[in-house]
Amino acid sequence: MELQAAIMALDYLLSTGQTEPATLHTDSEYVKNGITKWVKGWKAKGWKTSAGKPVLNQDLWEKLDQLNQKASRQIPGLQWKYVRGHSGNTGNDRCDTIARAFSLGQTPELTQASNPHTPTDVKFPVSGSPLSDPHSSFSDPPQFDVHATDGTQPEAIKSSDDDSNQDSSLPISKSDMVDSTASSITDSELPREVRVAQLRNLVETLHMADEIARQGYLITSSELADLMDVNASAVTSRGDNWVWRNWVVSRVRREGNQILWQLERVD
Repeated sequence: MELQAAIMALDYLLSTGQTEPATLHTDSEYVKNGITKWVKGWKAKGWKTSAGKPVLNQDLWEKLDQLNQKASRQIPGLQWKYVRGHSGNTGNDRCDTIARAFSLGQTPELTQASNPHTPTDVKFPVSGSPLSDPHSSFSDPPQFDVHATDGTQPEAIKSSDDDSNQDSSLPISKSDMVDSTASSITDSELPREVRVAQLRNLVETLHMADEIARQGYLITSSELADLMDVNASAVTSRGDNWVWRNWVVSRVRREGNQILWQLERVD
Protein backbone atom coordinates (compact mmCIF):
# COMPACT_ATOMS: atom_id res chain seq x y z
CA MET A 1 0.00 0.00 0.00
CA GLU A 2 2.83 2.40 0.79
CA LEU A 3 4.49 1.72 -2.55
CA GLN A 4 1.21 2.21 -4.38
CA ALA A 5 0.59 5.46 -2.49
CA ALA A 6 3.99 6.78 -3.61
CA ILE A 7 3.28 5.67 -7.19
CA MET A 8 -0.05 7.49 -7.21
CA ALA A 9 1.52 10.62 -5.73
CA LEU A 10 4.19 10.81 -8.44
CA ASP A 11 1.67 9.99 -11.13
CA TYR A 12 -0.53 12.84 -9.91
CA LEU A 13 2.35 15.33 -9.83
CA LEU A 14 3.29 14.40 -13.39
CA SER A 15 -0.28 14.59 -14.66
CA THR A 16 -0.73 18.11 -13.26
CA GLY A 17 2.43 19.39 -14.91
CA GLN A 18 4.01 20.22 -11.57
CA THR A 19 7.28 22.09 -11.99
CA GLU A 20 7.67 23.70 -8.57
CA PRO A 21 9.90 21.92 -6.00
CA ALA A 22 8.01 19.19 -4.16
CA THR A 23 8.62 16.86 -1.24
CA LEU A 24 7.03 13.44 -0.89
CA HIS A 25 6.44 12.38 2.71
CA THR A 26 6.20 8.74 3.76
CA ASP A 27 6.12 7.03 7.14
CA SER A 28 7.87 4.02 5.61
CA GLU A 29 11.65 3.91 5.83
CA TYR A 30 11.41 0.91 3.50
CA VAL A 31 9.94 3.07 0.73
CA LYS A 32 12.14 6.10 1.36
CA ASN A 33 15.41 4.17 1.54
CA GLY A 34 14.38 1.84 -1.27
CA ILE A 35 13.77 4.59 -3.83
CA THR A 36 16.66 6.85 -2.72
CA LYS A 37 19.35 4.27 -1.92
CA TRP A 38 18.71 0.60 -2.61
CA VAL A 39 17.02 0.67 -6.00
CA LYS A 40 20.26 1.38 -7.89
CA GLY A 41 21.91 -1.69 -6.39
CA TRP A 42 18.86 -3.84 -7.00
CA LYS A 43 18.80 -2.92 -10.68
CA ALA A 44 22.54 -3.46 -11.06
CA LYS A 45 22.11 -6.98 -9.64
CA GLY A 46 19.16 -7.83 -11.85
CA TRP A 47 16.60 -6.99 -9.18
CA LYS A 48 18.29 -9.17 -6.61
CA THR A 49 19.11 -8.29 -3.02
CA SER A 50 22.62 -8.45 -1.62
CA ALA A 51 21.75 -11.99 -0.51
CA GLY A 52 20.90 -12.92 -4.11
CA LYS A 53 17.16 -13.17 -3.48
CA PRO A 54 14.51 -11.57 -5.71
CA VAL A 55 13.42 -8.13 -4.56
CA LEU A 56 9.93 -8.22 -3.12
CA ASN A 57 7.29 -6.26 -5.05
CA GLN A 58 9.61 -5.84 -8.03
CA ASP A 59 6.78 -4.71 -10.31
CA LEU A 60 5.87 -1.88 -7.95
CA TRP A 61 9.49 -0.86 -7.43
CA GLU A 62 10.06 -0.75 -11.20
CA LYS A 63 6.99 1.44 -11.67
CA LEU A 64 7.99 3.72 -8.79
CA ASP A 65 11.54 3.99 -10.10
CA GLN A 66 10.34 4.95 -13.58
CA LEU A 67 8.00 7.61 -12.25
CA ASN A 68 10.62 8.94 -9.85
CA GLN A 69 13.16 9.37 -12.64
CA LYS A 70 10.59 11.10 -14.84
CA ALA A 71 9.39 13.32 -12.00
CA SER A 72 12.96 14.24 -11.07
CA ARG A 73 13.49 15.59 -14.58
CA GLN A 74 10.22 17.53 -14.54
CA ILE A 75 10.34 18.76 -10.95
CA PRO A 76 13.66 20.32 -9.88
CA GLY A 77 14.43 19.67 -6.26
CA LEU A 78 12.07 16.72 -5.85
CA GLN A 79 12.78 15.23 -2.44
CA TRP A 80 11.74 12.23 -0.33
CA LYS A 81 11.24 12.72 3.40
CA TYR A 82 10.55 10.18 6.12
CA VAL A 83 8.06 11.15 8.83
CA ARG A 84 7.26 9.06 11.87
CA GLY A 85 3.71 7.72 11.86
CA HIS A 86 1.24 8.61 14.61
CA SER A 87 3.43 11.43 15.87
CA GLY A 88 1.24 14.47 15.33
CA ASN A 89 2.27 15.18 11.73
CA THR A 90 -0.78 16.85 10.14
CA GLY A 91 -0.44 15.26 6.71
CA ASN A 92 0.30 11.80 8.11
CA ASP A 93 -2.60 11.99 10.55
CA ARG A 94 -4.86 13.09 7.71
CA CYS A 95 -3.91 10.06 5.62
CA ASP A 96 -4.39 7.83 8.64
CA THR A 97 -7.95 9.05 9.20
CA ILE A 98 -8.85 8.60 5.53
CA ALA A 99 -7.36 5.10 5.52
CA ARG A 100 -9.33 4.18 8.62
CA ALA A 101 -12.54 5.17 6.88
CA PHE A 102 -11.79 3.06 3.81
CA SER A 103 -10.91 0.10 6.06
CA LEU A 104 -14.46 0.26 7.39
CA GLY A 105 -15.97 0.26 3.92
CA GLN A 106 -16.79 3.96 4.03
CA THR A 107 -16.31 6.34 1.11
CA PRO A 108 -14.97 9.63 2.44
CA GLU A 109 -15.95 12.86 0.74
CA LEU A 110 -12.79 14.94 0.60
CA THR A 111 -12.67 18.71 0.40
CA GLN A 112 -9.27 20.17 -0.40
CA ALA A 113 -8.20 22.88 2.03
CA SER A 114 -6.90 26.14 0.60
CA ASN A 115 -4.01 26.11 3.04
CA PRO A 116 -1.88 22.98 2.66
CA HIS A 117 -1.01 23.16 6.35
CA THR A 118 -4.65 23.28 7.41
CA PRO A 119 -6.30 19.89 8.03
CA THR A 120 -8.76 19.01 5.28
CA ASP A 121 -12.45 18.64 6.09
CA VAL A 122 -13.42 15.01 5.63
CA LYS A 123 -17.10 14.09 5.48
CA PHE A 124 -18.42 10.55 5.71
CA PRO A 125 -22.07 10.41 4.62
CA VAL A 126 -22.45 6.88 5.93
CA SER A 127 -25.44 5.88 8.02
CA GLY A 128 -24.44 5.33 11.60
CA SER A 129 -20.94 6.64 11.01
CA PRO A 130 -19.29 8.82 13.65
CA LEU A 131 -18.67 11.21 10.78
CA SER A 132 -22.18 11.24 9.32
CA ASP A 133 -22.43 14.83 10.56
CA PRO A 134 -21.65 16.97 7.48
CA HIS A 135 -19.77 19.38 9.73
CA SER A 136 -17.31 16.75 10.89
CA SER A 137 -13.69 17.65 10.25
CA PHE A 138 -10.19 16.65 11.10
CA SER A 139 -10.28 18.85 14.17
CA ASP A 140 -12.48 16.15 15.71
CA PRO A 141 -11.16 12.85 14.32
CA PRO A 142 -13.39 9.79 14.65
CA GLN A 143 -12.68 7.19 17.29
CA PHE A 144 -12.62 3.82 15.59
CA ASP A 145 -11.73 0.45 17.08
CA VAL A 146 -9.02 0.09 14.49
CA HIS A 147 -5.42 1.13 14.15
CA ALA A 148 -3.82 2.15 10.88
CA THR A 149 -0.44 0.46 10.93
CA ASP A 150 2.75 2.26 10.04
CA GLY A 151 3.59 -0.30 7.41
CA THR A 152 0.56 -0.98 5.27
CA GLN A 153 -3.22 -0.98 5.25
CA PRO A 154 -5.18 -0.41 8.47
CA GLU A 155 -6.01 -3.50 10.47
CA ALA A 156 -9.74 -3.45 11.24
CA ILE A 157 -9.54 -6.26 13.75
CA LYS A 158 -7.18 -7.32 16.47
CA SER A 159 -4.46 -9.66 15.29
CA SER A 160 -5.05 -13.17 16.56
CA ASP A 161 -1.33 -13.90 16.52
CA ASP A 162 -0.78 -16.17 19.51
CA ASP A 163 2.79 -14.96 19.72
CA SER A 164 1.58 -11.94 21.67
CA ASN A 165 -0.82 -11.59 24.57
CA GLN A 166 -1.15 -7.90 23.82
CA ASP A 167 -3.74 -6.24 21.61
CA SER A 168 -1.83 -5.47 18.43
CA SER A 169 -4.71 -3.39 17.12
CA LEU A 170 -3.87 -0.67 19.61
CA PRO A 171 -1.41 2.08 18.67
CA ILE A 172 2.04 1.41 20.02
CA SER A 173 3.89 3.96 22.05
CA LYS A 174 7.32 5.18 21.10
CA SER A 175 8.74 3.26 24.03
CA ASP A 176 7.48 -0.01 22.53
CA MET A 177 10.18 0.15 19.87
CA VAL A 178 12.95 0.96 22.32
CA ASP A 179 15.22 -1.83 23.47
CA SER A 180 13.83 -3.31 26.66
CA THR A 181 17.27 -3.04 28.24
CA ALA A 182 17.14 0.74 28.08
CA SER A 183 16.91 2.62 31.35
CA SER A 184 17.29 6.08 32.75
CA ILE A 185 21.02 5.43 33.11
CA THR A 186 22.91 6.59 30.06
CA ASP A 187 25.47 4.31 28.41
CA SER A 188 28.31 6.60 29.40
CA GLU A 189 27.42 6.14 33.08
CA LEU A 190 27.71 2.35 32.92
CA PRO A 191 31.02 0.64 33.77
CA ARG A 192 33.16 -0.13 30.75
CA GLU A 193 32.92 -3.90 31.25
CA VAL A 194 29.12 -3.63 31.19
CA ARG A 195 29.17 -1.61 27.99
CA VAL A 196 31.52 -4.11 26.37
CA ALA A 197 29.27 -6.99 27.43
CA GLN A 198 26.26 -5.20 25.95
CA LEU A 199 28.15 -4.63 22.71
CA ARG A 200 29.17 -8.29 22.60
CA ASN A 201 25.56 -9.34 23.03
CA LEU A 202 24.52 -6.93 20.29
CA VAL A 203 27.07 -8.35 17.84
CA GLU A 204 25.83 -11.87 18.59
CA THR A 205 22.28 -10.73 17.90
CA LEU A 206 23.29 -9.13 14.59
CA HIS A 207 25.16 -12.28 13.57
CA MET A 208 22.05 -14.29 14.40
CA ALA A 209 19.89 -11.97 12.27
CA ASP A 210 22.36 -12.31 9.40
CA GLU A 211 22.21 -16.10 9.61
CA ILE A 212 18.40 -16.05 9.69
CA ALA A 213 18.38 -13.87 6.57
CA ARG A 214 21.08 -15.91 4.79
CA GLN A 215 19.32 -19.22 5.38
CA GLY A 216 15.89 -17.80 4.56
CA TYR A 217 14.45 -18.94 7.88
CA LEU A 218 10.95 -17.78 8.77
CA ILE A 219 10.43 -16.72 12.38
CA THR A 220 7.33 -15.95 14.42
CA SER A 221 6.39 -12.57 15.84
CA SER A 222 7.48 -13.49 19.34
CA GLU A 223 10.83 -14.81 18.05
CA LEU A 224 11.33 -11.63 16.04
CA ALA A 225 10.46 -9.53 19.10
CA ASP A 226 13.03 -11.46 21.13
CA LEU A 227 15.62 -10.90 18.42
CA MET A 228 14.92 -7.16 18.33
CA ASP A 229 14.50 -6.99 22.13
CA VAL A 230 11.17 -5.17 21.91
CA ASN A 231 7.58 -5.82 22.92
CA ALA A 232 5.75 -8.29 20.68
CA SER A 233 3.04 -5.71 19.96
CA ALA A 234 5.70 -3.49 18.40
CA VAL A 235 6.32 -6.18 15.78
CA THR A 236 2.73 -6.95 14.81
CA SER A 237 1.81 -3.26 14.67
CA ARG A 238 4.50 -2.19 12.21
CA GLY A 239 2.89 -3.50 9.03
CA ASP A 240 3.98 -5.89 6.29
CA ASN A 241 7.34 -4.35 5.32
CA TRP A 242 9.64 -2.25 7.44
CA VAL A 243 13.31 -1.72 8.20
CA TRP A 244 15.20 -2.86 11.28
CA ARG A 245 18.89 -1.99 11.36
CA ASN A 246 20.41 -3.69 8.28
CA TRP A 247 17.37 -5.77 7.34
CA VAL A 248 14.03 -5.39 5.63
CA VAL A 249 11.52 -7.31 7.71
CA SER A 250 8.63 -8.73 5.68
CA ARG A 251 5.46 -10.48 6.73
CA VAL A 252 5.29 -13.69 4.69
CA ARG A 253 2.17 -15.55 5.73
CA ARG A 254 0.02 -16.73 8.58
CA GLU A 255 0.09 -20.33 9.76
CA GLY A 256 -2.81 -20.94 12.10
CA ASN A 257 -2.62 -18.19 14.68
CA GLN A 258 1.02 -17.36 14.03
CA ILE A 259 2.46 -14.74 11.71
CA LEU A 260 5.72 -15.70 10.01
CA TRP A 261 8.36 -13.13 9.04
CA GLN A 262 11.52 -13.12 6.95
CA LEU A 263 14.60 -10.92 7.06
CA GLU A 264 16.46 -9.65 3.99
CA ARG A 265 19.85 -8.01 4.34
CA VAL A 266 20.25 -4.67 2.59
CA ASP A 267 23.58 -2.92 2.09
